[in-house]
Parts: sequence; C-alpha cells; structure tokens
Amino acid sequence: MESKTDQFRGYLKRFVELTDPEWQALEKELTFRTLPKKRFLVQQGQRTKELYFLVQGAARLYYEKDGDEKTTYFFFENNLLGDYLGCLAGQPSAMSIQTLEDCELIAFRYETLTALYEQFPVYQIFGRKLAEYLFMGLDMRLAELLTLTPEERYLKFISTSIKRKIIERIPQQYIASYLGITPVSLSRIRRRIADS
Repeated sequence: MESKTDQFRGYLKRFVELTDPEWQALEKELTFRTLPKKRFLVQQGQRTKELYFLVQGAARLYYEKDGDEKTTYFFFENNLLGDYLGCLAGQPSAMSIQTLEDCELIAFRYETLTALYEQFPVYQIFGRKLAEYLFMGLDMRLAELLTLTPEERYLKFISTSIKRKIIERIPQQYIASYLGITPVSLSRIRRRIADS
C-alpha cells in the first residue's frame, strides 16, 4: 500500500522528477495533520506560513464579505492547497480554506520550499510550474464566470464522471456559491436539465 509521503511524491511528479536526495530534503520537513470537518486550514485575516497536500478528504476555498461567502474552489485528494499568495506576500490571508470532510494532510512551511529553491535547482522549476498551473486555473475560472451562463457553468462543472462523484461530497449551497448563483437558482437549473 502506498504511504502518504509516496502519494505526495507521486503528486510532485506532475511537475518535476525528484532524485532521492532532492526528495529527502523536503520529506524530512513534512508533518502530518488530521483535521475534522468544518475546521479551518487558513482563516481570512490571519497570517499563514504553511502549504498542505490533501491526502484524504475535501475542503473549500472561499472569500467572505459582510457575512456573504463566495466559494471559489474545491480541493480533494491529491491536491496542493494553502494561501500561496499570502505566503508570497507575507500578508494576512484574504480568504479562508475550510474542511468539508475529515481530512488527512501533509504540511510543510513555505520557507522550506524557498530554502529548497536555493539548494536544488529542480525546486525552482517546481515553483515556476506550480505558479503556471495556478495561473491557468485562475484564468480558466475567470473566463467561465465572465463568458458562461449559470447553466453552462453547471454543465461544465458536472461534465465528467469524476466531477459527478465529487458533487455528491459537496453541500448544495457551496456548489451554488461556486457557480455564482443562489441555491434556489441551482435547483431550477437541475430541474430543467433533468426534464430535458
């Protein structure tokens, strides 16, 4: 059976291939966490210095203003998560990341990653590829919000069997928030699709 650290190393292979010494330099800095449902990994207004790899569970990223929450992303197994921008800027977080299920995580400090940039050039490549990956995701998300109707966004959201399984794990009000609509509007869209 694959260990949690092997799972994380496998994820990193999406970006770079690490030699054993390169991997071991990061591995020795990893810590393991378990967090129950409805707890915060990152909380708006607080400083964060850690990044996480989600071994098991689900979480959501959201922004809050005047008590109104806007969900912008969901994380599931084999995702890297954290307030990357807050770590880069050294500022309090503008968003929150909350667990939707009990979660198993691998944590490491952002400063560990920046130290590895200096020690091993491969981590500079990883950092660049990670930034490119995050930028592409943000750009695609913005394009969807600006160019697709709510129904088109929903259909895209459920477009694969993997996503359909994921939807079963997310409370409906968070899906509606992610789509930029109310739960009532989401119910109407789902009825229209079911009737067509």
